[in-house]
Amino acid sequence: MAQVRRSGLQKQMRGVLRRAFGMLPTSVRFPFLRYMIDCDPAPDSRLELKIADTKEELEACFHLLHDAYVGSGFMKPHPSGMRITQYHALPTTTTLCAKYEGRVVGTMSMIREGVFGFPLQAIFDLDPLRAEGGKIAEISALAVHPDFRKTGGWILFPLMKFMYQYCTKYFDTRHLVIAVNPDKIQLYEALLFFRRMQQKTIEEYDFANGAPAVVASLDLRQAPAIFREAYKGRPLRKNLYKYFVELKLPNIRLPQRRYHTTNDPVMTPDLLDYFFNQRSDLFATLDDRKKSLLWSIYTMAEYRTVLPLLDMDPVGPVHVRQHQRYSICCPGVVTFATASGMRPYILNVIEISLSGFQAECELDLDVGQEGEAMIELGESEKTTLKVTSVRKTETDAGVFVGFKLAEPDRVWRECVAALEVGHTSYDLMN
Repeated sequence: MAQVRRSGLQKQMRGVLRRAFGMLPTSVRFPFLRYMIDCDPAPDSRLELKIADTKEELEACFHLLHDAYVGSGFMKPHPSGMRITQYHALPTTTTLCAKYEGRVVGTMSMIREGVFGFPLQAIFDLDPLRAEGGKIAEISALAVHPDFRKTGGWILFPLMKFMYQYCTKYFDTRHLVIAVNPDKIQLYEALLFFRRMQQKTIEEYDFANGAPAVVASLDLRQAPAIFREAYKGRPLRKNLYKYFVELKLPNIRLPQRRYHTTNDPVMTPDLLDYFFNQRSDLFATLDDRKKSLLWSIYTMAEYRTVLPLLDMDPVGPVHVRQHQRYSICCPGVVTFATASGMRPYILNVIEISLSGFQAECELDLDVGQEGEAMIELGESEKTTLKVTSVRKTETDAGVFVGFKLAEPDRVWRECVAALEVGHTSYDLMN
């Protein structure tokens, strides 16, 4: 009984100190929080960080997330003991895990914009952020095992470094967005320089069981310069610029890719069936529109028996292009003949199909020109093609040009075929 009273008193004292600290101006609080950073540049080799891609790893992540969310009041207990969302079913969502001696002790999910949008779109309009250009990813489903929550960020910092490295190098992401409890937002503001997208707190966020939330964002293009200035002169263990931008952690297992794709999907038919039909009834609770969208993504015959049936038309209102487009992020250059000679244009190819591709181009490029494009589809997958520029779209986010191929070559056909039939990263590699 005495121990219970001491525990309750300590909890009350921590609450009082937290409220008192919160009353200090940000000019005092934020530097103090940055001073308290302790990020180990050489974590124990028993710590491994990777994409959760097996049933066991995903189940452990979802269990860990469930217990953390229930404990914080962000969800009600589920009979499965797991927190599984509709976004986890999409190939545009990647779940990271931190494992210590083979046991999952931390997790985090990155949700790129897919057919279901973003969770926080229910409470916030992201159009102003889209106008700035670049892809958006919502950081969600963060949890650390209770055994490791008092170790000074021993799991959290490596997990966040993995997230930063993955989003900047592999996920084709410019903007990170978060919807977090007001009690947690100052850590993101002070350490990572997230900026609030509105000052007013959302009083009830359904995705977190009606808990209040604050929406904030970080521009990853600007982040390195911000980190460099903020942490200038700091020792390595307190320098998040060096930690996030320069340091390489051998504990991180980065994905292996044949092509410069932007996602690392893991959901096989068996995994979809296990998590969304057997352990939960999430597929059955989706409306017909969302069910149709799932059918439009998972087009292979192997998925048909596990996808949810529609109440009405099994195809639904989803429009399917004659040639499906696939997200990719690869460098290229197109050369056109001009009156003054051959002129090259640097491209960033963002979508491809069997008949053409779309690319971002910073230089002024005319429509209707015929030329030659050299594109790196993967580190060992390069192609040269005859192309024609057929359309140009100028937006606040940049200039995007559509190209039509005269004839796809073998390398191009193999890439499109792999993207067409490969619904997991393993498929694309093999």
